[in-house]
Amino acid sequence: MEKMPHESRKILVTGGAGFIGSNVAEAHIDRGDRVWIIDDLSSGRLDNVPAGAEFHQLDIGDPRVGDLIRGIGFDIINHHAAQIDVRVSVADPALDARVNVTGLLNILQAARESGTARIVFVSSGGVVYGEPHEIPTPEDAPKEPLSPYGVTKLAGEHYLNYYREVHGLEYVALRYGNVYGPRQDPHGEAGVIAIFCRRLLRGEPLVIYGDGEQTRDYVYVGDVVRANLLAARMDLSPAPGLDARAFNVGTGIETTVNELADILQGASGIHAGRAFEGPRPGELRRSALSTARLRERGWTPALSLREGLAATFEHIASRSEAVTIA
Repeated sequence: MEKMPHESRKILVTGGAGFIGSNVAEAHIDRGDRVWIIDDLSSGRLDNVPAGAEFHQLDIGDPRVGDLIRGIGFDIINHHAAQIDVRVSVADPALDARVNVTGLLNILQAARESGTARIVFVSSGGVVYGEPHEIPTPEDAPKEPLSPYGVTKLAGEHYLNYYREVHGLEYVALRYGNVYGPRQDPHGEAGVIAIFCRRLLRGEPLVIYGDGEQTRDYVYVGDVVRANLLAARMDLSPAPGLDARAFNVGTGIETTVNELADILQGASGIHAGRAFEGPRPGELRRSALSTARLRERGWTPALSLREGLAATFEHIASRSEAVTIA
């Protein structure tokens, strides 16, 4: 097994101006690594870019991204940049594929040519399994995505496995649950937390799609950051196959949207009522991830949902952003 070095490394974080990517970039800087960030700012924010990172405003499909990778010779590429909204993927599958597949290939080709030691790839445990047959869902469960977004994330893992088998490019795939926390925006499925917080601050009712009994596995961003740092240095099994290098990142706990609303209303002290609308296409009914494999590596979620939601609400309230949520 290859053991990753612990000295300062050259790290590229794609999507590093976004919610999760910026937290990961900051953690690498705190660790003593040199960090570069590329982000097209379509959903990321320039003020999320941590001090000490070198920032490049680029789309991941831009040829200049490949030039940067070949020019620097990164030790680790942490790939967070993506189209992450299930609804957008359903409305425009071609856009979803252009960003999530073609953009990834642009990075992988340059990484292979420049000798990158490892890719940390953000996949999605919330969508690649489809409607799961087993909950909590393990990594070796059937992959039956029900949205174009899920299809492109699974395709990304297959491409990574190809590049490892044929070209020797090593990788780890982190299959996230629904990540939430400070710097969160309203994009993606866990974006419901940011939306709920802002509606509460404006005294508006919480809009719930369907009956609110659909479940998700909500995991705090600080715990996700620790999983990324672990993925960048962990020893990897030589075993073949897609799931050998995949790790779920979640809590294993199902939480309904109605329960989420209850906890947030309790944390905020604001009870603004609820409005129910029809279910949205492409959404799963249930999701929770088994994290036994990652726990065997020494990782465990540190914050409970109640604690994490309280911290998230406090952060959003402190920023007092006047954001209009459609």
